[in-house]
Amino acid sequence: MANQSLFVAAFVYLVAAVISVALAKRIGLSSVLGYLVAGMVIGPFGLKLVGEEGQDVMHFAEFGVVMMLFLIGLELRPSLLWRLRGPILGLGGSQVVVTAAAIFGIAAWSGLSWQVALAIGLALALSSTAIVLQGLQEKGLSNTSGGRSAFSVLLFQDIAVIPMLAVFPLLATFTPASAGDGHDGHGGASAFQDWLGHQPPWVNTVLVLAAVGAIIVAGRYVVQPLLRMVAATRVREAFVALALLLVIGIALLMSSLGVSAALGTFLAGVVLADSEYRHELEADIEPFKGLLLGVFFIAVGASVDFALIAAQPGLIAAVVFGLIGLKVLVLFALGSIWKLKLDQRLLFSLSLAQGSEFAFVLLGFGVAEGVLEGSLAQILTASVALSMALTPLVMVFEEKVLRPRFGTKESDAREPDAMNEEAPVILAGIGRFGNFVARLLRSQKIEVTVIDHDSDHIDFLRKLGIKAFYGDAKRYDLLEAAGAHQAKLIIIALNEEDKVSALIETVRKHFPHLKILVRALSRPHQFELINQGITDTVHQHAGSAIELGRQALVQLGFRAHRATRVAQAFIALDRTATAQIAAVHKDETAFVSQVKRSITEMEDQFAEDRQRRGLSVDAAWDNRQLRKDTAKSDCS
Repeated sequence: MANQSLFVAAFVYLVAAVISVALAKRIGLSSVLGYLVAGMVIGPFGLKLVGEEGQDVMHFAEFGVVMMLFLIGLELRPSLLWRLRGPILGLGGSQVVVTAAAIFGIAAWSGLSWQVALAIGLALALSSTAIVLQGLQEKGLSNTSGGRSAFSVLLFQDIAVIPMLAVFPLLATFTPASAGDGHDGHGGASAFQDWLGHQPPWVNTVLVLAAVGAIIVAGRYVVQPLLRMVAATRVREAFVALALLLVIGIALLMSSLGVSAALGTFLAGVVLADSEYRHELEADIEPFKGLLLGVFFIAVGASVDFALIAAQPGLIAAVVFGLIGLKVLVLFALGSIWKLKLDQRLLFSLSLAQGSEFAFVLLGFGVAEGVLEGSLAQILTASVALSMALTPLVMVFEEKVLRPRFGTKESDAREPDAMNEEAPVILAGIGRFGNFVARLLRSQKIEVTVIDHDSDHIDFLRKLGIKAFYGDAKRYDLLEAAGAHQAKLIIIALNEEDKVSALIETVRKHFPHLKILVRALSRPHQFELINQGITDTVHQHAGSAIELGRQALVQLGFRAHRATRVAQAFIALDRTATAQIAAVHKDETAFVSQVKRSITEMEDQFAEDRQRRGLSVDAAWDNRQLRKDTAKSDCS
């Protein structure tokens, strides 16, 4: 029956995950909010589809956070961490110290002892790594200055969990009722944990430092050779098993010491960041991380105790909104000191304004160590869960209301208008793709007006003499200010399909004279664009892929002229084939048939071309080969 209950619970969680994310995405909200609402609906305080196993699911789902920290560590080479030491220590350290001190002062003023007030301040000073990073990645804001600053703060917070856990036992003011049989009565406790529980606090601190050192040394001198050995077997299942073994083993080691498993796995990821198997580890763990994080968010939603909230609504509302408001003020002030632009300051402060998943760990640890009363911890836990659940809504408010109004100041954006009003080209989005387009046009003395959503990037472009606007390119007033009435062409290089479609609709409605060129983000996206009447599309990977193919032909013995001509012919034939496929791409049978027909026609065309021209003609036109032959004759 236990197994059946487990399968039923797993089924409920997976159904909730699939439905909630689909609905959230359809109405334009983040997947995190969908997960949280789903948890509230199916939880013990909602439809009661899941209940008693909720706490066990929470512990299991926290493993998704552990995996996320491991993957973050894999992205951070030690050299990069060293370069980020300023924001991590300065901005992150300031946030934790100032926020904890402010909460400590408020708690002490309300009548709590200084030990309890300090414990609450430390627990509530942290923010949710899982929710913030997931939200920033979904919205493409991770690489903005506000997103990078938020990441630095989160990184410091994750590291700060260890000393916080070491401090909590020193704050104990009473002996918890279950202390005498806490370890003995819990079937999952080990003899080692029982022994550790009777040692002075400094013993645990020394063991934690030793474990961190062991992870660093083992990662460099044991794990990397082990990865090579397993990779040599060419059995992917074995490599996946080893990747999970690393994460689970390190999590168990750190958990046995009563500290953050996430920090240990993060350190292991950093150590392995220089490994040649870094990308393979990322690819193997990513699916597990995504699924477990989804379950974690659902479990957070299910943990919101509506009965407790209904019993003390005023107190919990004061804690939730007081916490969010206090954090926003502290973070906004720190953002000003670190010279973030206004829009990036808002993103930075609002994204980090909630409580943390680690607060659950710290509050529970505080109860177990005799620092916090159980009733107080329950109120704080419910408040933290609510603050996390509100975060996606806060982020939507920042994106839809604040960001369009408080980006680069209007006076700054309007100043160069009279100078470049007749710029013939507007470029919407200047990321890695748009950057090449802008440089090519500028090299031919063609003025380009850029619209992008990163204000720091915009300010940098202006220093280079490029007319640039901050904001949402879909807005009519922004396009008008950017000179759309005088421009001849708009190039759309945005990285979200729905924003591309919305911008096309705005341009066609208000600026029908503009010619439209669009970067297609995928083949299906390109088909949709063609069916909308946008014939001038370029697949975002086509140019680099065809150029690499041309170079491959040269390396395989093709003359340079012939390889170039083949590439040009391929582009023309592929453009025709794409238009034909787009007309039937929603009919799977017709789609497959048309793709096969296009491949056959292209191969036949090239075969006929080879037979008609012959290779000797191409050889005579290869001036690069002629130069090589001339150089050889001169040397002889």
